[in-house]
Amino acid sequence: MSRRTIPSPAKLLVSVIYLEEGRFREVLHRIEALLGEVERTSVPFPFDRTDYYEREMGAPLHRRFAVMGKPVRRDALALAKVRMEELEKEFSVDGRRTVNLDPGLLTEENFILATGKNYSHRVYLGDGVFADLTLTYSRGEYRPLPWTYPDFASDGIRAFLVEVRAAFREAGKQKTREERCG
Repeated sequence: MSRRTIPSPAKLLVSVIYLEEGRFREVLHRIEALLGEVERTSVPFPFDRTDYYEREMGAPLHRRFAVMGKPVRRDALALAKVRMEELEKEFSVDGRRTVNLDPGLLTEENFILATGKNYSHRVYLGDGVFADLTLTYSRGEYRPLPWTYPDFASDGIRAFLVEVRAAFREAGKQKTREERCG
């Protein structure tokens, strides 16, 4: 018989797809107001493996990640998605988004994105939000799955997520040491 347990916290990240760097900086302040302090951001990654958002947002698009400072409970993902959709509307111009915001949870074992779209490999969380298992961690790296978005399968994004994971693990070890000594 299995026993239910609360899993360890996760690192909350927000993927930001945007056209203009100034818009990224503006939305970053609002992300902090809604989700808490941003610990670090990634470099811009080209969003050039699909033209899915170009009609709405223009080109060339970029993707950056905002990494939140405080770990969160894993059940916080759905609410983060709802808040980011509200922020997308706030930053829309003439009914068109200027940013696409998708929160995700990074854990030692995987990376999960929140989405409003259902599909066979997605799990419903509530409030119209689904969890998309995007990458799994194995043998020192995050590995793509058959349905992983092409840019998330790229070496650059996966390497960045490994860096975030390493820092997250080290912070957890430090906290444990402090609790034992405190």
